[in-house]
Amino acid sequence: MTSKAGNEVRSGFVDYFARRGHSHVGSSPLVPKADPTLLFTNAGMVQFKDAFTGKEKRPYSRAVTVQKCVRAGGKHNDLENVGRTARHHTFFEMLGNFSFGDYFKEQAIDYGWEFLTGTLGLPPERLWVTIHEGDAAMGLGPDEEARALWRRYVPETRIVACSTKDNFWAMGDTGPCGPCSEIVFDQGPAMGCGRPACAVGCDCDRYLELWNLVFMQFERSADGALTPLPRPSIDTGAGLERIAAILQGVSSNFDTDLLRPIIGSVEELTGKRYGADPQTDVSMRVIADHARATTFLVGDGVLPSNEGRGYVLRRILRRGLRHGRLLGLEDPFMATVTGRVVGLMHGPYPELLEHRDYVARVTLNEEERFGHTLRVGLKMVESVVGDLQTRGAEVVPGAEVFRLYDTYGFPLDLLRDIAAERGITLDEAGFEREMADQRARARESWVGSGEVEVPASLKDLTATMAPVEPLWHGSLEAEAVVVAILAGEGQRMVPALEEGEKGEVLLDRTPFYPEAGGQVGDVGTLTVNGTLVEVLETRRPVPSLVLHRVQVRRGRITTGATVHAVVDASHRKVTAKNHTATHLMHAALRQVLGDHVKQAGSLVAPDRLRFDFSHWSPLTDREIERIEELVNEQVWENRTLRIEIMDLDRALSTGAMALFGEKYGERVRVVTVPDFSVELCGGTHVGATGEIGLFKIVSQGGVASGVRRIEAFTGPGAFRHVRQEEQVLAEAAERIKARPLELTEKLEKLTGTTRELEREIQRLQGRLAAGTLEGLIREAKDVDGIRVVASVVDLRDPKGMRDLGDRLREQLGSGVVILASQAGERVIWVTMVTRDLTSRLHAGHLARDLAALTGGGGGGRPDVAEAGGKDPSRIPDALSKLPDLVRSQLNKKT
Repeated sequence: MTSKAGNEVRSGFVDYFARRGHSHVGSSPLVPKADPTLLFTNAGMVQFKDAFTGKEKRPYSRAVTVQKCVRAGGKHNDLENVGRTARHHTFFEMLGNFSFGDYFKEQAIDYGWEFLTGTLGLPPERLWVTIHEGDAAMGLGPDEEARALWRRYVPETRIVACSTKDNFWAMGDTGPCGPCSEIVFDQGPAMGCGRPACAVGCDCDRYLELWNLVFMQFERSADGALTPLPRPSIDTGAGLERIAAILQGVSSNFDTDLLRPIIGSVEELTGKRYGADPQTDVSMRVIADHARATTFLVGDGVLPSNEGRGYVLRRILRRGLRHGRLLGLEDPFMATVTGRVVGLMHGPYPELLEHRDYVARVTLNEEERFGHTLRVGLKMVESVVGDLQTRGAEVVPGAEVFRLYDTYGFPLDLLRDIAAERGITLDEAGFEREMADQRARARESWVGSGEVEVPASLKDLTATMAPVEPLWHGSLEAEAVVVAILAGEGQRMVPALEEGEKGEVLLDRTPFYPEAGGQVGDVGTLTVNGTLVEVLETRRPVPSLVLHRVQVRRGRITTGATVHAVVDASHRKVTAKNHTATHLMHAALRQVLGDHVKQAGSLVAPDRLRFDFSHWSPLTDREIERIEELVNEQVWENRTLRIEIMDLDRALSTGAMALFGEKYGERVRVVTVPDFSVELCGGTHVGATGEIGLFKIVSQGGVASGVRRIEAFTGPGAFRHVRQEEQVLAEAAERIKARPLELTEKLEKLTGTTRELEREIQRLQGRLAAGTLEGLIREAKDVDGIRVVASVVDLRDPKGMRDLGDRLREQLGSGVVILASQAGERVIWVTMVTRDLTSRLHAGHLARDLAALTGGGGGGRPDVAEAGGKDPSRIPDALSKLPDLVRSQLNKKT
C-alpha cells in the first residue's frame, strides 16, 4: 500500500471516473439551492436530488464529484464530538460517483473495488463489505444480487448482512430509496476494542467504513409500498479524509496532510506541541476543524448571526475561539488559521483565494465580538451566580443557562467551570429542552425559503412532457397550447377554469419570464375566442416547468386550447431597467468598496430594486454619491448591452461573475455592459444603458452581520423621488424663512443658538442641584448605623439621576443613596452603595426589591443599579419600606 497525498487521492478519484464516461461536476455550495429540508449540504447527492426524483433532466447520465460538506446542525450534528475523536468533523469532503438510470449494481461494485484496490492499492484481504439483510416489514429479502456480485472479490466470510437502519437509504418518507452496500477497511486489532465480539459494525475504530454504495432501485409511496424503478440509479459517497488516513498510515484524520498543517499553524501561534498533552490536542483539533468549516461557510456566503445557518456558523466559530482561549490565545488568532486553510486548499477550491481577505475580516469581526461577549457574559454570570448563592440555591435553572448561552453567547463548558468553582451545578436537562425549542425556532427561520413545491398532480406530467419552450428573451407575445390547468386545494388538475376562478396554467411555450434570480415574474394576458385570462404571476418551480397564476376575467379556459399569450410590456420594461441597474450598481459597489463585495440577495421589481451585499460598515455619504455617479455615468454613456450564450467554463474564464447559491448549467447566458460589468444572468435587460434614464439610491441599512442592503429607483421612479425630496426641502426652507440652498447655513445658526440655550439651562440646573444636595444630605436617616439618603427627585432621565447620585455618594462618604423619579406613567429607580459597604449591602438587590414594590423589576451591580416600575403612586409606600429592606440585607450578612 503506497502512501498518497490527500490532493492526489482527490484528483485520482475524479480522473478514474472521468475516464469511464462520468462528467466531472463541481462541488455545489454548502448552502443547498432551494432545498428547505437542509441547513447545509451534507452529502454529494444533494445537488442531484432533482435528477434522482425526475424533476430535473441533466445533459449527462454519469457524474463524479468531490463535494464539500458540513454536518453541524439538525440530525447530522457532529459538533460536540469534533476534536474528541479521530474521525468526526464539521467540514469534510465527500467523493462520489453517480448514475442516473445508466449503470447499476454490477458496475458500481466493480468501480468501487477497482479504484480502491487498483488505483489506490489497498490490500484486498483487509476489505470487508456489507449488504442489506432484508426487511420483512418492507417485503424485502436479503440483497442476494449484491452478495453474488461481491463474491467475485471477497469470500463469503467477509460479506456481512446488516439491518435496514444501517443498510437501507431513503431520500425521504416517500420517493427514491434502496439498499446500501458499504466497503469496510480492517485497520487491525491494534485499532480495536479488544473484545472477542468485535466485528464489522462495532463502535471502535478497527472496522472503518470507507465507501457507501446506494442502490436506488425503488420508489416508496405514501403507504410505504415499494415499487421497482424503471431506471434504477447509483449514489455513492466516500470520505476523503478517511481514505487519506489509511493510505498515509495514520490513526487519525487529523494526522493526514489535509489537516495536520493547520494544526501546525496552531502550534506556531501557541508555542505548544501537538501530541504532548491530550487536552491540548483536543483544542488544537477543534480549532483546525472549525477553521476549515468557517473558511468554507463564509466563502459560500454564510455569515455569523443569531438564527438559522448563521447561528450554526457562530457556534462553530465561537467554539473554536473558546478552545483558543484554553490554549492561552487571548489576542485574535482565527483569521491566521483560516489563512492557512486557504493556503492549503486553494488548489482544488480556487475561489478561496478570492475570499481570503473577506473570510479573515468576518472571522476577526466575530472574534472581537466574542471578546466583548466574554466580558459582558462574565458580569452576567457573576450576577446570576451571586444571586443564587444569596438565595441559598445550588442549581442554575436551565432557562437561565440557555439565556447566558443563547443571548450572550457564553460557552457552556466555561459556565460549567465557573459553576463548579462556586460549588453549584447547571440544570443541563432544562438547558437541553430550551435548546430543542431554539432549534425548532431556527428551523422555522429558514424552512420555507426554498423552491415552490411541485404539485403531486404534475409530477408524472413533468417526467414525461418535453420542457417548456422559453420565448421570453425573444418575444413579448406568442401562440401557445394549454397543457394543464391546476386549481383548488392541493392544486389538482382540472379540465377548465370558469369566469372569476383562479388557478395555474401550464403552457407548452411561453413568452412570460418566470420569477428567478431576484427578478419578479411577468404579468399579462391569455386570450382565446373572446376569453380573457389575466396572468397575475409567473413562476418556475423546476427548470422544465413554468406555471402562470391566472384569474379568468371573461369566458372560460380549457386544457388543449391554443391561446394568444401577451406580456405586459410596460411592466417588463420598467423591471428590465431595474435589473440592468442592479448589474451596474453591483460593479460600482466593487469599484468603490472593494472586491469583497458579493451579492447576498436581490429583488428586481417594476417599482424599485433592492440589493443585499457583503460589507462591514454603513456606506458613507461620499461612497453613496460615488456609486450613484458611476452608475449614472454608464447610463449617460448609453452603452449597448452584449448578451451571449457560452460554456460555463469559458464564461468564468472571461471574468463573468457567478452569483452565490445559483445553479448554472453547462451553457450559460452572459450579460455584458462593455468595460464595466460582466455577469451570468438569465433575466431580462434593456438594450442599452441609456434606457434606464436615471439611477438614485434612496436608502441603505443592515440586514445581518456583515450584510448591507441598498434600495434604489430608476427612470420615472427616480425622477419622482428627486422631485419629492425637492418639495420637502422647499417646505423646510420656507418654515425657517430661508431659500433651499441657504438651508444648511440657516440651520447651523439655529443649532448654535439652541446649544447656547441648553448650556444656560445646565448652568441653572447646576445651581439648583447644589442646594438640593445640601438638603438631601441633611435629611439622611440612620438605619442600624448606615446613613441612607432617599428621595423623589424631579429628573426625567436615568443619566441625570446617576449624576446626582454620584455627587450625593461622594459627599456622603459612607452610606446608601436611593433616588426615585416619575417619568410619565413609569417609575425610575437609581440605587447606590458606597464601596466600603458593598460586602454588606447590594445596590442591585435594593433596586430589584424597590422596583417590585412599584410593579416593575431590574437590578445591577453591588455598587450601582437601576430599575423601573409601572405604578408611580406606590413610590411613597416603597420608600417607607426601605429601612426594612436595608436591615434584611444586613441581617443576612451577619
